[in-house]
Amino acid sequence: MKEIGTGIIASMFFAVTFILNRSMELAGGSWLWSSSLRFLFMIPFLVLIVALRKNSRQLFSEMKDQPSKWVLWSFTGFVLFYAPITFAAAYGPGWLVAGTWQLTIVAGTLLAPLFYESSKGVKNRRKIPLPALFFSIIIFSGVVLIQMKHASGAGSWALLAGVLPVAAAALAYPLGNRKMMEVCGGRLDTFQRVLGMTLASTPFWIILAVCGYVFTGPPSSGQVVQSFIVAVSSGVIATTLFFIATDRSRHDEGKLASVEATQSTQVLFVLAGEMILFSSPFPGGITLAGIGLIIAGMFMHSYFNEGRLKRISYSRAAKNL
Repeated sequence: MKEIGTGIIASMFFAVTFILNRSMELAGGSWLWSSSLRFLFMIPFLVLIVALRKNSRQLFSEMKDQPSKWVLWSFTGFVLFYAPITFAAAYGPGWLVAGTWQLTIVAGTLLAPLFYESSKGVKNRRKIPLPALFFSIIIFSGVVLIQMKHASGAGSWALLAGVLPVAAAALAYPLGNRKMMEVCGGRLDTFQRVLGMTLASTPFWIILAVCGYVFTGPPSSGQVVQSFIVAVSSGVIATTLFFIATDRSRHDEGKLASVEATQSTQVLFVLAGEMILFSSPFPGGITLAGIGLIIAGMFMHSYFNEGRLKRISYSRAAKNL
């Protein structure tokens, strides 16, 4: 499925976030700067892309029509997502943050009843796609296995500080993303939506930057460079690819859950990145078993939805005969 492939590529670029955030914290950088700089750096890239596509006027018109919703769901999807992740990086290793983040694959599926779909003029609550939930739980079980070996060596405070904020972020990200898709109603493309959410959340990033300056002083040159890399890789490339995949799947709850489940592959990319950059040891038996569960769960997601979509296509073709 094309959308799942796009989601996996997005996960590869998202993985840069967990690796470099931890690197910046180890170098003494503040999480306040790590979070705010990423989104402030994203703005000129997104403004240029939307301007070249000549879509700016439509975006600002949409934002003007529903300003409170744009601020609320942008704050939920961006601020409540990224600020806790950068905070957690100060207290937990990259593998712990990336592993806990995989709660988002289950959280996204469980959010279905909060949304409605129209059928013959009647609005009905969406149902939780049970097969997708089952496959997501398999994936998350694999993530838990990966973390088991490492968690035993972490202190209780590191576990709490590295887990609880990320658990909140894992719920906020899919909620904000899905609500903004609902607000936009397919009228905006992905670049417009990402830029709109970034602009709507900018006041909060400025507040965090001011706090960072007051409490820790200006960021180091190394933190600025690494934040810029995160902004381009994770903020522009990964976010845009992921939003494209979710936009294409937004009318199908099962397909959307499969796309969101691709975020589980971030753990694999983070493990590989830490092995290359930090000379981490090659994973052992339990970790390899967890990786196997993640791959199996993703395969089942893809296989099930591909088969289901083909059955729907055949059924519609038969009705037209």
